[in-house]
Amino acid sequence: MTMAERLAELREIKQTAHEGPDPDATGRQHARGKLTPHERIALLLDPGSFTELEPLRRHRATGFGMEAKRPYTDGVVAGWGTVEGRTVFVYAHDFRIFGGALGEAHAAKIHKVMDLAEAAGAPLVSLNDGAGARIQEGVTALAGYGGIFQRNTRASGVIPQISVMLGPCAGGAAYSPALTDFVFMVRQTAQMFITGPDVVRAVTGEEISQNGLGGADVHAFTSGVAAFAYDDEPSCLADVRALLALLPSNNREMPPVEATSDPPDRRSSRLLDLVPADPARAYDMRAVIEELVDDGYVFEVQAGWAANVVCAFARLDGHVVGIVASQPAVLAGVLDIKASEKAARFVTLCDAFNIPLVTLVDVPGFLPGVDQEHGGIIRHGAKLLYAYCNATVPRVQVILRKAYGGAYIVMDSRSIGADVSLAWPTNEIAVMGAEGAANVIFRREIAAADAPETVRAQRIKEYRAELMHPYYAAERGLVDDVIDPAETRSVLIRSLAMLRRKHADLPARKHGNPPT
Repeated sequence: MTMAERLAELREIKQTAHEGPDPDATGRQHARGKLTPHERIALLLDPGSFTELEPLRRHRATGFGMEAKRPYTDGVVAGWGTVEGRTVFVYAHDFRIFGGALGEAHAAKIHKVMDLAEAAGAPLVSLNDGAGARIQEGVTALAGYGGIFQRNTRASGVIPQISVMLGPCAGGAAYSPALTDFVFMVRQTAQMFITGPDVVRAVTGEEISQNGLGGADVHAFTSGVAAFAYDDEPSCLADVRALLALLPSNNREMPPVEATSDPPDRRSSRLLDLVPADPARAYDMRAVIEELVDDGYVFEVQAGWAANVVCAFARLDGHVVGIVASQPAVLAGVLDIKASEKAARFVTLCDAFNIPLVTLVDVPGFLPGVDQEHGGIIRHGAKLLYAYCNATVPRVQVILRKAYGGAYIVMDSRSIGADVSLAWPTNEIAVMGAEGAANVIFRREIAAADAPETVRAQRIKEYRAELMHPYYAAERGLVDDVIDPAETRSVLIRSLAMLRRKHADLPARKHGNPPT
């Protein structure tokens, strides 16, 4: 064959690999409301930037008719491109080929792109739409998953890893997304579970649909597995791009800085109206965050799960920050098992990728109750404490109103290593609220009084005046300053600028043993 004939043959083979072996399968994929791998990658990456790896890879399995079915790509499209000009690696299952099931060759392609992502120090995005292990290939398929899990773990905290669930993900395959930093899911088409509805029915007798067992809303609002849920693939992939723009490429780099027209010294007088002075009145902390950050842009993580704490990315003077904030609009902003887990994971992620932490505190304590105690609130609350104590990034705390008991300590107080601690004039920092404290300290006096309620009210007033006035903590150096709320933005920006070159070393050790 001449060179021209060889090139024509190559173009034909690559066209077949790109389009897939069966045009009808593409139609069925679209009929389900799902895109093909190349269509998804085109939405994720900058136009024309994708370079594909091993498009001509084919499996070598025999038996069960496999030798007669050897499509190119082996059911996964892998390679690299750019998002906003920065390198990103990606692999995408092709449901049209063996249902996206993983075999030896399929796994080898994923292993290669994962190794390259780690070596190049660039984020990895997996577009998941597969039926699990390829049964016809037996244990070699299971070994392929083991290689993926091992690489997920090795790259954890080294490069950002994002899993996008666009189809089914069952059995052991679900553990790879669980090992990554963020999970995105699309409603109706994506499901994740270890055992499917048929197995659940056989074992427990419970009847449930696939979406009811492991759909996007289940994992976004109930289990906390998914950080984000969307109605369609384009909006989902657009937010993946938005998230990547907020993250560094790896743990040796700083997050990208973006120019802003929002003045760093802008006063936020609206905060005086957003936050009631009465500590018993609720408000939406998200409105406070929007007022403080550049252009009001907030990228919230796990907004539907453990909503009593807000975890979000934003920018202050163009620099990315991670915000952990009490949410008085939900459960009065108390910390519970789920909120502690959510915030701990977010703090750990920010610390891994050099993202400064801003903690906004308005917390009445930990949620009391038998279910919380039996569910391990001590162990789960300690996760958040451990995460903050272990974090070496710049850390700034702002106490808006209530900061009671152990929850005050856990929410990045000065005593556990916050670099700067600020408070508003409405702050109340104490072991507990004045009412509870008075009932404990003066219970005998109150019980013996002729007018117990009058004595109780008097003792509450005295306790608040002596130990809970706004300057008590500042007088003892536990708060660096009491500030005008309207100046919070400018003080935060100045504090973070001062801390930008912060360097802190942890003791030499193999690793810690955090509570789990």
